Amino acid sequence: MTFKGTLLAAAALAVVTMSSYDASAEEVKKIGLAVANLQANFFNQIKQSVEAYAGGKGIEVITVDAKGDSATQVSQVQDLLTQNIDAFIYIPAGAAAATVPARLAKAAGVPVINVDRNADGEPGDTFIASDSVASAYNVCKYIFEQAGGSGKMVIVHGQKGTTPEVDRSAGCAKAREEFPGIEVVAEQWSQIWSQDEGFQLTQNMLQAHPDVTIVWGQADALALGAAQAVKVANLPQRIWVAGFDGDTAALEALRDGVFDVTATQQTQHMGRLAVDSAIKLKAGEKVPPQQLLEATLTTKDNVAQFIAEHP
Repeated sequence: MTFKGTLLAAAALAVVTMSSYDASAEEVKKIGLAVANLQANFFNQIKQSVEAYAGGKGIEVITVDAKGDSATQVSQVQDLLTQNIDAFIYIPAGAAAATVPARLAKAAGVPVINVDRNADGEPGDTFIASDSVASAYNVCKYIFEQAGGSGKMVIVHGQKGTTPEVDRSAGCAKAREEFPGIEVVAEQWSQIWSQDEGFQLTQNMLQAHPDVTIVWGQADALALGAAQAVKVANLPQRIWVAGFDGDTAALEALRDGVFDVTATQQTQHMGRLAVDSAIKLKAGEKVPPQQLLEATLTTKDNVAQFIAEHP
């Protein structure tokens, strides 16, 4: 068995030993926040929002960064649960082993608030995210219309099997059903949703398919990398580039014409809602199992408002 396999197996067995954790206090004094990867602007915004909002309520937040590694995150969550946290806000680092931290926290009697990504088979007490299916549908429909309703498309997916990757793929597929002239000629998956990956994967696909007219990066970092690859390729046709997230740098790039469209998520609101949900769950109040928020279709025409104040 590999080291990671051993770690995950040990973590699963640790569920039994965690059951003695004292979570009887009704008041939330300390929150554990496990973040997938703080290199991503989206996750950084959630972290900042959680810490600022909780801090204003006198709640301590202990934040850990998995840097995209599931095994690291399992170990970090085990450590969090030894620090008497009253609630657990959880952004899984990937699809693999995502259930383990949620299971550990639940066995310890700690409320679990999942943000952006859910643990398949072991969902949190509530799941807070954008309605990625509806928003991806809107993004793809817009870019298809701009491209004239036909053309060849390549997709740079996010991390395979994660909630946003699955939902955004489904939303765009729904839009493609309405545009039979759009042909997906290639698609590749990233590992950490990064700009470098967006550049490299798009460059590979453009070399194989130089007649592409649409590129969709399932996150703004991927879209920015894709836009860079399009620029370097210097192909004669107009290539439309779409993203998703409403990252700070991406909004400015969108304003400047670097790429064409995104969906701006309510990132700051997600962080505040996660803290409020933690307080309610700890107090024994009911919270909806899913809390899906609208992500706003954003183009050069309406981007200024989100640069001025991110929702």
